This record gives sequence, C-alpha cells and structure tokens, in this order.
Amino acid sequence: MNLDYIEAITNATSLEQLWEMHTAKMATYGFDRLIYGFTNFRTDASLGDVDDFMVLSNHDRDYLQKFLGEGLYFHGPMMRWSLENTGACSWTWVHDQAQKGLLTADEISVFSANAEMDVTAGYTISFPTISSRNKGAIAMTAERGVSQDEVDHIWQQSGRFIELANNIAHLKILSLPYSYPKRELTARQREVLEWVGDGKTIQDIATLIGRTPATVEKHLRLAREALNVETTAQALLKASFLRQIYKPDA
Repeated sequence: MNLDYIEAITNATSLEQLWEMHTAKMATYGFDRLIYGFTNFRTDASLGDVDDFMVLSNHDRDYLQKFLGEGLYFHGPMMRWSLENTGACSWTWVHDQAQKGLLTADEISVFSANAEMDVTAGYTISFPTISSRNKGAIAMTAERGVSQDEVDHIWQQSGRFIELANNIAHLKILSLPYSYPKRELTARQREVLEWVGDGKTIQDIATLIGRTPATVEKHLRLAREALNVETTAQALLKASFLRQIYKPDA
C-alpha cells in the first residue's frame, strides 16, 4: 500500500493532484492539517518576500490569515528549528524550549496563538537544501484532541515512512508548475526574458519578435516590475527560480 502511494505521487502530473493525495495519506496517520513552504530567496535576516513563497496548506482560512497574513510564521519556534536543522522534529521540542525559558517573546506569542487555534501537537520536517538561498519544510498538525505523547507514539511506529513520503513529495512538488499570482509574467514578458537568457541583445530580440527595441525594453521593464527586481539579470534569475520562464506551455 505504501509503495502504491509512493508510485502515485511520483507519477502525479499536477500540484493539485499531488497535494490532494498527500494530505489524504498523512491524514491516515493522524495529521489532518499540513502547511508546506518553500523559498529560493532566503538570506541571513529574511526568508524573502512572502509573495515569492511556495505555500501549500489545508488549514482553514482563519488560521492561514493569522499565521501567514500577520507574519507569525517567521517567529514560530519550529521555524527557528527548521532553519537551523534538517530532518524531523517532534513539537515536544517547543515545550522543552519553553520550560527552559529559551523561547523569545515573539516565539511565545506564536506558541500561544497556535494553542488558541488548536495547533498544539505535531511534527515538523525540514528538508535538505541544495543552496544557502533555499529552504523548505512542512509542519504537520495532529487531529484536535490528540496529545503530543500520542503523536510521538505514532511516529515511533511509522515515522520512517512518513518522513520518506514527505521528502519524496517535496522533491516532486519542486518539479511541478506552480502559480505565483503576484509574480505572473505575460507570454511576451516570458519570451523576451528567455531570449535574454539565450544571450540575445535588445536589437536581436526586436528582430526576432518583429517589434521595436523600445517595445522590447518596455516588456523587460514590466517584467522587472512584476518580479520586484531592479535589473534584467535579477529578473532572469528570479523568473527562473519561480519557474516563470522556459515553461513547457510557453
């Protein structure tokens, strides 16, 4: 059965299909609320612009509005753990940190806000990174009324497979198209950026697309504005990270 699941998510052709399968599978282990996040724009002081994050979740809208919309995610205790570690961690770690007085005031606020919304027991998996600029993790919340001790017991029995399944899902997610509504480029903006990436000059691109150099410059300017960057080189890099260019349907 577990091999059937791994095969199914490996063969998923859309993010929606994969996420539906993954949330359903994790629910069979008692984790009924998941939130997955990935960024390619991490720095020492920031995770980058929230509009550039890939976020998937089946939490209710009220929770997501508070956790993401109000920026609580950045101060979550398990966020700190995720940024400093790789692998799986029981939320017992948060309780231990609290008892030792090692949580910051902001982390205590997030801990309290989660408790108010029944986000109290679970596990977090921090995925391996291939660059200092990227980071991905998934927080898995246990069903309401389930204690952390019960969650830890589930993990003792099935944690190895759950972690493996999430790692495979993470790698598959990174290979599938994802829409960034506030970063979406037009077909023409994608095209001119792709030509820039192929080493073409403004004049070359104008000839190739049958437009004036001024029009090409306009499309590049609009692409930079859409991606919130200052230079075309930055736009090319960011569009590549966000999978906005060289798309199969482009």
